[in-house]
Amino acid sequence: MDLLKGKVAVITGASKGIGRVMSRLFAAEGAAVVCAARSGALVQETAALITKDGGKAIAFTGDAAKEADVKAMVAAGVKAFGKIDTLVNNAGDGGPTKPVQEYTEDDWFYTINSCLTSSYMCIRFIVPEMIKAGGGAIVNISSGAGRRGLPYRIGYCSAKAGQVGMTFGMALELAPHNITVNCVAPGAIEGDRIDRVIEGQAKQRGITPEAMRKAMLERSPLKRMATADDISAAAMFLASPLARNISGQVLPVNAGEPAG
Repeated sequence: MDLLKGKVAVITGASKGIGRVMSRLFAAEGAAVVCAARSGALVQETAALITKDGGKAIAFTGDAAKEADVKAMVAAGVKAFGKIDTLVNNAGDGGPTKPVQEYTEDDWFYTINSCLTSSYMCIRFIVPEMIKAGGGAIVNISSGAGRRGLPYRIGYCSAKAGQVGMTFGMALELAPHNITVNCVAPGAIEGDRIDRVIEGQAKQRGITPEAMRKAMLERSPLKRMATADDISAAAMFLASPLARNISGQVLPVNAGEPAG
């Protein structure tokens, strides 16, 4: 449908999972995509899949939480496509599942940097390019855990709540520059990552992973988890002209689970 025709999007965490699905969807909708991630081989694979399908993409290997890497990423995107007007902050690692008294300083800073500092760093250096382009759209991929909490995941909950606050503040600050800022808050998403979360939560609660999965599904009125396609579609909508008058909002994609 070419909803993103003429757009140039940076998508972080594009090496696999949601990031790869999202990158391919954005390209299919007409965007040129800067696929960014720490995993060089995998992010190259994402870009190759896009070009094989007839889309435009480059791969960038770097850490979105590091200033030098983000500056280089922005320069590479502008060199390749002439501008950047769309950003999806998807990078982030969930960190460990453990009681707070066992959560180390390294656990904390790793998770905060991975999920929250990376979002700040990309916004900081991409916003000037959006202003040059006459406007843009920023989509932060947060989590329901950042709104209603999740036991044994203090770093992850804190980082994801930080992304929500960042969305609200940046939407107000960047509105004069015609830049929208929104947030997608997924619930549980089918895939390897939720399997690891389920195992960790089950261990802490002293129940089986099967019982933990059943309990998670029971919270959902639709009795199912979201998929990478669901999250990608929500992000694509918020980045498209269809959402030109939507800003400062959090869109839960969680099969109807109360967001908190």
